[in-house]
Amino acid sequence: MNNTNSNLSKWSVTSRLFHWVSAVLLLVTWIMILLYDNLDSNLYIGLHKAFGVSLLFWMIARVINRIFTKAPAPLAMPKWQLIISQLSHFALYAILIAMPLAGVLMSVYGGRPIDIFGLFQIPVFVTPDRGLARFYNDVHTDIIWPMIIAFTVLHVGAALYHQFVKKDNVMARIK
Repeated sequence: MNNTNSNLSKWSVTSRLFHWVSAVLLLVTWIMILLYDNLDSNLYIGLHKAFGVSLLFWMIARVINRIFTKAPAPLAMPKWQLIISQLSHFALYAILIAMPLAGVLMSVYGGRPIDIFGLFQIPVFVTPDRGLARFYNDVHTDIIWPMIIAFTVLHVGAALYHQFVKKDNVMARIK
């Protein structure tokens, strides 16, 4: 098979792996904060932070993979849908990096190192500042979190629309 974009019908194995592991890391991180909020145990906030930092590093690796991996040819769709698709994918990448980054900054400005599964810690590398900790908390929870919800719903909704309304088998490209 020729290795041009027009002949690729599926995302590469690495791209598919990055996609699904990102989704799982986001889901597990969210579950940890739900458990923390509802069970009042510091274990879950620690795991939330560790999985969030894992997502940050995973997304950085994912961006690097995306730069060096050819994409399959776009599906046949109106130009406006292609532009919305590209912009929404870019936004998802950006917010999945910004969210854990804001969380890290919230913790370190709050004077709290971040334990990564007991393997190592991200130390407090800034002068603690409660005002900046609150600012990054607000960015993390009040701005980026609703954006993640909105763009995830848009992403899943578009995939389901393509799969079940247009019946163009879009989901086979990422399986």
